[in-house]
Amino acid sequence: MSKQFWGVIVGIVLIFVGIIALSGGGKSNNSGSGSNGKTLSQHVQGQGTTGVTLLEYGDYQCAYCQQYYPTVKQVQTQYGDKIKFQFRNFPLVSLHRNAFAASRAAEAAGLQNKYWQMHDVLYENNDPNGKAGWVAAPDPNTYFDAFAKQIGLNLTQFKTDFASSKVNDLINADLAEGTRLGITGTPTFYINGKKADLGNSIDSFTKVIDAAIAKEAPAAKTQ
Repeated sequence: MSKQFWGVIVGIVLIFVGIIALSGGGKSNNSGSGSNGKTLSQHVQGQGTTGVTLLEYGDYQCAYCQQYYPTVKQVQTQYGDKIKFQFRNFPLVSLHRNAFAASRAAEAAGLQNKYWQMHDVLYENNDPNGKAGWVAAPDPNTYFDAFAKQIGLNLTQFKTDFASSKVNDLINADLAEGTRLGITGTPTFYINGKKADLGNSIDSFTKVIDAAIAKEAPAAKTQ
């Protein structure tokens, strides 16, 4: 056979490989392990009785994430246990110098079963202008220690966990998974594994979540 024929065959194979690679990059993974086998953070609120999971990749120093934070809280209140809400770390370290450290604080608090308390305190004390508080501090650890005391953590244990490789590995695994998905900004949301473009309003979230619940309902009836 001619070289031209084999060139066409090779080209077709490469196209299919590219399609497969791209299709794998758009679906989020709600399991405990990333595509590289590393353990991802597993912080979930709500029972998800409808089979719907809202996943956020966020950055605690991100002003947009801080603006979405109360909206997400309202969504959780509105749906209660009907949905699961899951948060994963995606600190944009090239833009936010204290974002990775903030994720460490949240993960360290999680090892004392107070992840969500720290999660909330970090956002509620995020200066959206980036000029005050922990987001602007040359060394934010003093703030994180104060937050740890505020939510009732054992401070010695918190400091040990904050500096641990376990916490560091969880954050890096989340980052790797988010990068695999093609995430470049925060917040980025997924509903049942599919990226969702959600405006910062209850109506925007409700429309997409209700559609996901309706889609899951027939499957639930057949089980």
